[in-house]
Amino acid sequence: MIRFECDYTEGAHERIMKRLLETNEEQTPGYGMDEHCEKARAYIRKACHAENADVHFLVGGTQTNTTIIASILRPHQGAVAAITGHIAVHETGAIEATGHKVLTLPSDDGKIQAEQVKELYDAHWNDASHEHMVQPGLVYISHPTENGTTYSRSELEALSKVCRECGLPLVMDGARLGYGLASKGSDLSLADIAKLCDVFYIGGTKVGALFGEAVVIINDVLKKDFRYFIKQNGGMLAKGRLLGIQFETLFEDSLYYEISKHAVDMAIMIREAFAKKGFSFRYDSTTNQQFPILPDDVLMELSEKYSYSFWEKVDAAHSAVRFCTSWATNKKNVEMLIKDIEVL
Repeated sequence: MIRFECDYTEGAHERIMKRLLETNEEQTPGYGMDEHCEKARAYIRKACHAENADVHFLVGGTQTNTTIIASILRPHQGAVAAITGHIAVHETGAIEATGHKVLTLPSDDGKIQAEQVKELYDAHWNDASHEHMVQPGLVYISHPTENGTTYSRSELEALSKVCRECGLPLVMDGARLGYGLASKGSDLSLADIAKLCDVFYIGGTKVGALFGEAVVIINDVLKKDFRYFIKQNGGMLAKGRLLGIQFETLFEDSLYYEISKHAVDMAIMIREAFAKKGFSFRYDSTTNQQFPILPDDVLMELSEKYSYSFWEKVDAAHSAVRFCTSWATNKKNVEMLIKDIEVL
C-alpha cells in the first residue's frame, strides 16, 4: 500500500535523525534551556526578521494551540475561527476543555475574512446583553487551512488591521506552514507573517521533524509567563534539546523550505494528473493537500494500491477525497499513481 492519506506517515528527515544520534550523549540543561534550542531560536528569529520575538518549542499541534489560546484568553472570552478550523473540528474539544468557547464563522474554503471578524465583533458589542455572552478574545486562522487553501498577503493584512483595531490578537496555526510558504498560490513570507500576526507557530511534526512545533510570539504583551502555561499544559519537555536539535537542523541552511517545496511539487503533479483526466476539485489548493472529486467506483479501484482520506460525499455517486504528500513523498510512487490515474 502506498500511502497518501496524511503528511506524517514517515519518521523524520535523515539529517535530523543523524543529528539526534550525533548529540545523543551530550549533557545539556533541560526544559529548552540548552545551546541547541538557543541556536534554533536564533535561526528562526533571523528567518522571521524578528530579533525580539520569543521562541518556544512544544511537542504537537493540539498541545500548541491549546497552550497559546489558554495563555491569551480571559475566562469569559472565546476564540474566533472558521467553522472548518482545526480547533473547531479536529481537536476533540481541547479548547473548550480549557473553559473557552470556539466562536465559529461560516467558511467554504477554510479561510475567514476581515469583514466577518468586524461583523462578529460589532454584533457582540452592539448587543445590549453582550455581558451575558462569550466575548471574542482572539482570532485563530490556519495557513494553509484544513482545506489546503492559503491566505494572500492582502488578505492577511486586512485581517491584521481589523484585529488590531478591535484589540483581538491574531493567532496563526502553522502546523503545515512550510507547505503554505512553498505554495505558488500564496505570496506570504515568514517575515510577513511575523509582521502581521501576534503569535504563530512553525510546524515541524508534519514538515520533516520527528515531532515538534516552534511558537513565535511577536506581541510583547503576550510573552509574559508563557513558559508557565507550557508547563501547566504538560508541554515542557524535560529533554528539550530534542526539539531544539530538530529545528536547528531544519533552519540552519534552509532545509525546511527545501523539503516543503518537494512536497508541494509532488502534490501539484498529482493534481495535474487528475485535472488532465477531467476530474474537478472540492477546493482550489496549491499546497501539499489535493481534494479531487471522484466517482466512488474509481475510488474503490484506486484504494487497492493507494490510501487516501475520505473528505465528504458530493452526491450519490461521487466523493471528495484528500491525497496528501509530504517532505518524504517518493517521486516514483507519485509517478506510479499518475500512471494509474491516466488509465482510469
